[in-house]
Formats: sequence, C-alpha cells, structure tokens
Amino acid sequence: MTEGPYTLLLHGIDTLHCAYYLRQVRAGEFDYAALRQTQEALRQGGSRDGAPLTLGGVPFLLMPYGTRSGYPFLLTSEDFTLQCGEFNNPSFFVAFPSQALWRESAHLLHAKFLMWAAAVGFVPQRPERLSRVDFAFDYDLPVMDFELGDFVSRCNKDIQHRENGKVQTYTIGRGDLLLRMYDKVAEVEQQSNKVWFFLLWGQDRDVWRIEWQVRKAILRQFSICTFADLQKIQGDLLRYLCEEHTTLRIPNGDANRSRWPVHPLWLDLQARVRELAHLGVCRLDGKTASLAERQAYYAKIVYGYLKAVAAVYCVQHRRKMLAKDDALRYLRAGIEDRYDAFAWEVEVEKRIAEIERGAW
Repeated sequence: MTEGPYTLLLHGIDTLHCAYYLRQVRAGEFDYAALRQTQEALRQGGSRDGAPLTLGGVPFLLMPYGTRSGYPFLLTSEDFTLQCGEFNNPSFFVAFPSQALWRESAHLLHAKFLMWAAAVGFVPQRPERLSRVDFAFDYDLPVMDFELGDFVSRCNKDIQHRENGKVQTYTIGRGDLLLRMYDKVAEVEQQSNKVWFFLLWGQDRDVWRIEWQVRKAILRQFSICTFADLQKIQGDLLRYLCEEHTTLRIPNGDANRSRWPVHPLWLDLQARVRELAHLGVCRLDGKTASLAERQAYYAKIVYGYLKAVAAVYCVQHRRKMLAKDDALRYLRAGIEDRYDAFAWEVEVEKRIAEIERGAW
C-alpha cells in the first residue's frame, strides 16, 4: 500500500448556483420587452445560437429559448449564466462557470454580479440564497491502492464506473449530498474539454478529483444561505463531510468497518480541510494562458486528423507513406475547395463572440 505523501494540486469551488432577489428600480438598457423582441426574432429565424448583446458593460449571448425551471430568458457571459424573468421570484438565478470560479473566486464573482446588477438598475430586496456548491480537491494520484468497498459512509448508495476495465469514477450518495472521486484527466479529455486545468495542475496525467456536491437542504442544515455564511462556515461543513460523513479506510479484517484505519490519502485531505482558511485559492490568471492551452489542444486534434488524412491518401493511391508536408498540401487542397470568404468571416466572428462571452 502506498504510504504517501499525497500532493494536493488544486482546491476550490468548481460549481456554484445562487438565487438573487432583485427589484428593478431604474429603466434602462436591461429592457425585458427588448429581450423578448430579440428572442422572438431568433426563433422566427430558426436560430439555435445566441444573439450577442451588451448590458451594463458586460457582453452576453441571449439564447432563443427559456429554461426548464420556468425562466423566459437565458443569458450567458464569461463570468455568469443568468436565468431571469420580469415576473419570476427569485428574479435571477445565477450559475457561475467553472473557469470563472477558478479565475476569480466565488466571493469576487458574487461582488461582480451585484455591481453589474446595480449598473443595469437592480437593487437587492433580500439576501441571496445559495442552492448548490461543489467543493473540489485535486490530487496527484499515480497509484490507486483502494476500491469502492474501502469507503465507509453514512450513505447506503454507491456506484462505480469503469472504462476498458479501469475504474474512472466512484460515486457515493445521491440527491442533496454526493461524493464523487474520479479520474479528472479522463473527464477533461472525454467530456468537458476544460484543458486549462492542465495548466493549473502543472501536469496532464494522474489527477483524481475528490468532489463534494452539496445542495440546498444540506447547506441549510449548516446555516449556509449567503456568501457570507459560506465563507464563515464552509470549513465546518467540509470537516463534517470528510471526517464524519464519509471516509476512505484500509481494510484490516475487523468486522466493524468504522474501526479500519483511515487511508493516508484521506488523512491528508482531512488535514488540508482543517487548514482551509490558510490554503488560499488557486486561480487562473486571466484568459491568455487558458486560450493558449486550448490552442495547443486543437493543434493536437488537427495533428491526429492529419495522420488519418495521410493514411487515407496512402490507401487511395497505393502509397507506402506520405510525408507530413505532403499531407498538409493534400489537406489544404480539400479545404480550399470548400472555402467561402464570407462564410469564413461570419463563422470566425461568431466564435470570437462565443469565446468573449464564455459560451465555449
């Protein structure tokens, strides 16, 4: 068994949802009638893409549809995704994107949202209400020396997911409280494409995430309603979660699983949580590094396809090999056949707008 030490690469809040009770006290650029008109034009045009607009100095994309939770408008930006409606209560339901949370921190994003709301004529009627917070701890974990049965939890529901015979995810609990421990590198490569995590970690392999997904009912049990509550009480909540609710143990034959020794990885996690106030927040400084990482990711994909192009060419023309430069020339010829200057500009400008508004 591995004795450690274990390296914590990153910790912080990866998902946060919050309801804001705001009242519009000043008519201005945030005009519900204008939003409806723009949204209707998108629908009539059959567009599924958002319309770019700027409100309070912040670039948004207004989507042509409402949300399943009953809000007529959905607006996305780099820092927050807004569900809102003139007659909804709460008037705004805000999800803060993962990248923004790692770049700015939850409390700075909360302040930024309130500043934006004031700029477009809204004032709070009552304090905000947090409804979901996901706490993440990312570890360098080259060796897996435990399995699902080694977790001792107050939850009686658990599941594991495998791919090609290899475990990728352990899930314990459901509903209002969920613990997931999973191969974050595989998740980035196969699902989220959040390749900027590689920059934050300083590596692109052997990273596993321990993530607690905590919803409203549990937050309220710990009297966490507002951002101020979260800042004050999150340490107590996390200590309960990793010391009392669920632990990772080392089986030793004792019939009482709660007497099994705590795994060194979990001991490290518990120590980190106890020091939470002193750990600081790992942040991504601006978009430049993130965009550079994404560019490198696209280059990797294109290079993979280029090899496929070379292979197809060799089969078609009964060649043994095709050099990289020749494959590039062959691919370029195919691209030129499809190139349309006007469509190129329209599509590139569209993608620029999506990047600037966080919808990518």
